Amino acid sequence: MESQSQLFSEHQPVLAETLAGIVAIPEGGVIVDATIGYGGHSRILGKSLGLSGTILGLDVDPACLEKAQKVLSDLPCRVILERENFSNLSRVMARTGVGKADLILADLGWCSGQLDDPKRGFSFQHNLPLDMRLDDRLTITAADWVNQAEEKELADAIFEFGEERASRRIARAIIEHRRGQKITTTAQLANLVYRVLGRGGKIHPATKTFQALRIVVNDELGCLGRLLEAAPGLLKPAGRIAIISFHSLEDRRVKQDFQRKRLEGIYEILTDKPMVPQEAEIRINPRARSAKMRMAARLP
Repeated sequence: MESQSQLFSEHQPVLAETLAGIVAIPEGGVIVDATIGYGGHSRILGKSLGLSGTILGLDVDPACLEKAQKVLSDLPCRVILERENFSNLSRVMARTGVGKADLILADLGWCSGQLDDPKRGFSFQHNLPLDMRLDDRLTITAADWVNQAEEKELADAIFEFGEERASRRIARAIIEHRRGQKITTTAQLANLVYRVLGRGGKIHPATKTFQALRIVVNDELGCLGRLLEAAPGLLKPAGRIAIISFHSLEDRRVKQDFQRKRLEGIYEILTDKPMVPQEAEIRINPRARSAKMRMAARLP
């Protein structure tokens, strides 16, 4: 049986202490952790809520919800955990009756256990089924999509979501490969991209293509957009929204959304520049290196 401390250390919550140092949730407040993961952020932030406070945590991964339940079990506040995508946050908050939030937090990173789980097919270090679904209730896997998409659709997605300049050549190679054999494993796709690009730079040449497929399969940017649009109506006056992103596509959308809502008189932006982890945190958790946190407050 894993202890709370073991579970907490298994997935270090990125920028959690930084966030706790600048956000004071009052006793009886409501925290919405839209990506509860293993519960690390909520465990730190929820200590001030008292008996009358509430944490509402969402995640599409039941394994994360199970671990979060254990990590948060000794907090005095009410904890509600829902297996839902944060794009459905309005519906979940209405159903659970938690009221409007003092804080909506979304950490767009993935738990180490998810990235390393061979059943999910995220890694190209091993020969695994090409799946990439974070939520196994989704019906389309990465293999399904990569074997069905038209060449232009492949090229556009790899270019837009992977920011891969060689997207057309990769898409053409996928189409040619499909004529003889379907692409069903991570190794097949990684080797195909390697043959197109060769080795160069510090990262594997297939990294950007894999990122693009993961974003497509999980509709990551679409879900983020729906969360951002819904958030103002779910926050109390002066309530805060904090988004932790891990690549430029996410960060750009958050930045643009906050700026637009500032011009519309909806938000005050609290981070002119994104907050990033200190070197001490990165030494403990190297995956935090690319994290950026932006925060805004709901104007009355």
